[in-house]
Amino acid sequence: MPKKFIAPVHSPQLTKTHKLSFAGVAALGAAALAFTAVPANSQTTTTDAAASTSSVAYSQEQIKDVKASVTDQLAGATVKAEAAKKKAADEAAAKKKAAEQAAAKKKAEEARKKQAATRSAQRPQVKPVAAKTYANNLDGWIRQSLDIMKQKGIPGSYHGLHKNIIRESSGNPNAINDWDINAINGIPSKGLLQVIPPTFAAYHVPGTSTNIYDPVANITAAANYAADKYGSIDNVNSAY
Repeated sequence: MPKKFIAPVHSPQLTKTHKLSFAGVAALGAAALAFTAVPANSQTTTTDAAASTSSVAYSQEQIKDVKASVTDQLAGATVKAEAAKKKAADEAAAKKKAAEQAAAKKKAEEARKKQAATRSAQRPQVKPVAAKTYANNLDGWIRQSLDIMKQKGIPGSYHGLHKNIIRESSGNPNAINDWDINAINGIPSKGLLQVIPPTFAAYHVPGTSTNIYDPVANITAAANYAADKYGSIDNVNSAY
């Protein structure tokens, strides 16, 4: 069968107005499609979104708290570090001061020892004086008695003592007079210078023997008595 000739249809040219109209229709169609695409549980989805937003907001508050806590911890650590640093500095200063004081004390002690050694070296060495000894005879007894009399301030000379001893006892320390008035009265004269016991006791010189027959004790007691009665044993030329 013969084909029919169909004349081409020329589409009319779209004007600017037509284009705008089509664009508006397209926009409305897209909006409609979007509305239709919203699921039935759209409210639940909105609620979940809100909850999610709230959760995010809460997490941000937590982050702020964590930041604040970290800041506080850092501040505390800084304070502790400063305190430890100050403590270490104080301890170091105390140790330094103690070391300086110990050094000063040691130096002063060394100086003191040095000065003591210098004084000791400069000081003349005093030789110990040997104790004076006396012969155990009339000469020795008189000389020892004279030294004691000198210490005690009792006057008298070697000659004065010697002449009176020879007259009274002939130098016998154990001599005793048993015939004079003193003997008759029961208190005989005894020793080198013939001293009666009451006189010996009254004029005994401390540091000497209390035995009336002791030569040195007898001489010094008699010299002490003669100094009191006659001014000195040198002034006695007879019985006294």
